[in-house]
Amino acid sequence: MRCSQHRQVRPPPDPVQVIFPFPRAGTGRTVPSAVPAPWRGRIVVLVGIVLVGLNLRIAVASVSPILDLVRADVDLTAAEVGLLGTIPVISFALFGSLATPLARRFGLEPTMVAALLLSAVGEVARALTSSAPGFLGWSMIALAGMGMGNVLLPPLVKRYFPDRIGAVTAAYSVALSISTALPPLFALPLARATSWRVAVGVWAVVGLAAAVPWLFVIARSASARAHLRSILRRAPQPGGPGALGGAGGDEVRVVWRSRQAWAMALMFGMNSLGTYVGFAWLPTLLADAGLPSDEGGRWLALFAVLGAPMSLFGPVLAQRMRNPYPLVVAFVACWAIGYTGLWFTPAHGTAVWMVLLGIGPSSFPVLLALIGLRSTSSATAVALSGMVQGTGYVISGFGPIGIGIVYEATGGWHAPIAVLLGCLVVLLVAAWFACRPTMIGPPVG
Repeated sequence: MRCSQHRQVRPPPDPVQVIFPFPRAGTGRTVPSAVPAPWRGRIVVLVGIVLVGLNLRIAVASVSPILDLVRADVDLTAAEVGLLGTIPVISFALFGSLATPLARRFGLEPTMVAALLLSAVGEVARALTSSAPGFLGWSMIALAGMGMGNVLLPPLVKRYFPDRIGAVTAAYSVALSISTALPPLFALPLARATSWRVAVGVWAVVGLAAAVPWLFVIARSASARAHLRSILRRAPQPGGPGALGGAGGDEVRVVWRSRQAWAMALMFGMNSLGTYVGFAWLPTLLADAGLPSDEGGRWLALFAVLGAPMSLFGPVLAQRMRNPYPLVVAFVACWAIGYTGLWFTPAHGTAVWMVLLGIGPSSFPVLLALIGLRSTSSATAVALSGMVQGTGYVISGFGPIGIGIVYEATGGWHAPIAVLLGCLVVLLVAAWFACRPTMIGPPVG
């Protein structure tokens, strides 16, 4: 492909630049043909990506802090409460896998809008229901939309920010961490001031707000769309220029036959397994060690919040490193030391152990960045994201249940912690293959 040093930019024939501020011609200015301005013409997309990240965990975290208030009005049995805890993983696995064929059929952006509206409808509907089956069913619908959003975000980052995958992945990873931490802080005060229904349903506003930028993207004119493609063609991309369509049959076949993709899925599964086990069992472990129950809740909040600062630099470093495996090793080492501390002295040095356990799962945003960095095109990223997250969430779903079974069978925490340390070994082996600097997908360009 021939590239001149400078190229005159022709003005789009309509005023769409109010939304997508592309450079105008007729002013004597020229634009380098090599690399576009980092964010020019893509601010609306960036806002949409961050808002989606802010929506991805809200439905998971908004119910548990006010579960007693919900149960006083909705007759949820203990078994149904347990099922409520497993619905997120089931929904993320099932509906995350469906996101790939839907994106192939309807396009990434329309599928994302549908996912956001689905999550908002589910959140509002479960806040209005008075029956246990209705609450569980609408919870699954709300989480279905978020499961689809999980899969669609990495290929959207690959499509619109092929030159800024690390930075944009870091931005939405931080938003995702915030979406986990905010509902526990506000749910109970809001429920006491109004009702549990308001505290559960109000978060639908975030999903509706996140849909607005993507509606702008879909509605932009053909000329703006062509100009955006021109910007993306000039952006450096690992493996060649990213296709602007959904995953096709070739991409899906290549991904499912790739050993590196399977390594990513196993890495994703082990990472998510440890995270969901932490949310499910850390308060119980600390209570068994003699700590007050309210202290266990505070330590769990710290475990969740620490993901936000760690998400800032992990994806950025992953993009700058040829092979980010040493970064994963550092995070897993923190995880392992935290588990070891809980094995020997859970009631002493608890702050140190919980900080290290909170840092450990930060290999998750690194893996999210790898989905884009190791894909030859955005079409491949759609297929890879669906395969990795769908398979990974199936694996992680066995974590809380399996650890609970081991805990009940042994009557203590040494055996469960040993199992979790074994999972870290599997994570390290999988990450060795997942982080290799090779590309996945059919060659492009």
